[in-house]
Amino acid sequence: MGKRKRYSAELQQELVRLVRGGGSPEQLAREFEPSAQAIRNWVRQADLDEGTRTDGLKTEEREELARLRRENARLKEEREILSKAAAWFAQETEKKSKRSSSS
Repeated sequence: MGKRKRYSAELQQELVRLVRGGGSPEQLAREFEPSAQAIRNWVRQADLDEGTRTDGLKTEEREELARLRRENARLKEEREILSKAAAWFAQETEKKSKRSSSS
């Protein structure tokens, strides 16, 4: 699967403006490089961000969700590491107490 090409915010905004001005995503896709579906997605996201649609997340909310998911994954990893460290220390403490009680 190939990497997605990133388009500048300026190009995205301009294509959204052109669609709102009456241009079709298909016609704009032929004229510019992004696919018609990408253009439709940008128009949808702009509508969400502006509050004219409510059937999805605003860009700000998407960014927060991504940040929280990354943070959650990091916290899960840290918890797993601490859990393993605690088990290891408990095992070492048990070994030491058995050695000292058998003396």
